[in-house]
Amino acid sequence: MSWFIRFNKPFDVLSQFTDKGSEGSPRRTLSTFIDLPGVYPAGRLDRDSEGLMLLTDDGRLQARITDPKHKMAKTYWAQVEGIPDQTAIDALQKGVELKDGLTRPARARLMDTPDGLWQRSPPIRVRKSVPDSWIELTIREGRNRQVRRMTAAVGHPTLRLIRCRIGDWSLDGLGSGRWEALPPTDRPRRG
Repeated sequence: MSWFIRFNKPFDVLSQFTDKGSEGSPRRTLSTFIDLPGVYPAGRLDRDSEGLMLLTDDGRLQARITDPKHKMAKTYWAQVEGIPDQTAIDALQKGVELKDGLTRPARARLMDTPDGLWQRSPPIRVRKSVPDSWIELTIREGRNRQVRRMTAAVGHPTLRLIRCRIGDWSLDGLGSGRWEALPPTDRPRRG
């Protein structure tokens, strides 16, 4: 049987099955949650980010999901410091100049706190004098820490980041730290 699963990665979990960085490290990895031999992540999600990861034991499928030439859309919910004005949202949509060049245009909008949002442990740093808000951002590239760098570039550092969608797959109904096998009809077509 070939595996294709979606997983809601919690905060402070490495998006790999082993922590080769330090022997006996207390850092949690995917193996804390998923015990399926031969399954590997199709892409990465930073340790301090949460949300959707796709995993499979099919190397060609994994490559198709992660290959930049397919430009698979990834949607994030970013809780940011402050309340972005339309100028900041427009800048995110047009592309933001980062140290490694201009980002591709993105879809961006202010949003309410996501429905069904789980508590993060530890909670974000809250400053009474600075409000926070949520942005939904969809990108089609995957630079290192790109969403965090984009929001910072428009003056609104990210406090919490959750990937909620990859292509046609979403977190809908999947609690933090949970995974489920997807039926064959939910798998991307090859080619």
